[in-house]
Amino acid sequence: MIYLKTQEEIELIRESSLLVSKTIAEVGKEIRPGVTTLALDKLAEEFIRDNGGEPAFLDYNGFPNSLCISVNSQVVHGIPNHNELKDGDICSVDCGVLKNGFYGDSAFTFAIGEVNKKILRLMEVTKECLLKGIEAAVGGARIGDVSYAVQHHAESNGYSVVRELVGHGVGRKLHEKPEVPNYGRRGQGVVLREGLVIAIEPMINMGVKNVVYERDGWTVRTADNLPSAHFEHTVAITRGQADVLSSFEEIERIVKLNKYNQIIN
Repeated sequence: MIYLKTQEEIELIRESSLLVSKTIAEVGKEIRPGVTTLALDKLAEEFIRDNGGEPAFLDYNGFPNSLCISVNSQVVHGIPNHNELKDGDICSVDCGVLKNGFYGDSAFTFAIGEVNKKILRLMEVTKECLLKGIEAAVGGARIGDVSYAVQHHAESNGYSVVRELVGHGVGRKLHEKPEVPNYGRRGQGVVLREGLVIAIEPMINMGVKNVVYERDGWTVRTADNLPSAHFEHTVAITRGQADVLSSFEEIERIVKLNKYNQIIN
């Protein structure tokens, strides 16, 4: 069943989503070569709880941490650990928050130190794919319009789109209907109605679209071990342009200040 939200409920989802954004920004302050992903995870959990929220991912279907941190060829659902980030890595930080009974969800990929220009271009196009998807998410359109916008931009730039993992509805549950694939045909799928809240999250690979699961049962990586990038916003469907409930503004401000991060457009 698809649940449409009232404006009051959308504002609560916005509050949760903005706490997600602030959490990722706090993590961004500490991202640098030598830091462990587990240290970043602990920082995030403390920040979320200090601001009246609960980490949405912690213990979700048995997931052991508060963040999904996926490095280089890891696409999503990377488990924080004692491994140190290195110069030249890219790192997707995916965060969810539960606050006031509603969830927020967002992700941002960071470039650490001197990252290869080809990989920076992958990140740039992936972020553009997200923006293209949001542009297509207007009231009266269909899920397929969003999916096509993401796929077309990625493939037009020579990249591939992960098929096994999708965006989703967001509300009183972290994952609600409908699913929001990053590939599809225009004019197909669920109609986007005012009050629908969805997470749009392109996962774009430099090489083949195929993915494999690592032995931990969670981490998804590219089959050819080439890099993957991931950006995500939670958005509400309106009569016109989608209302973006999460934000990259503070995250990108932090990236510009952190000498260990590289900036993409």
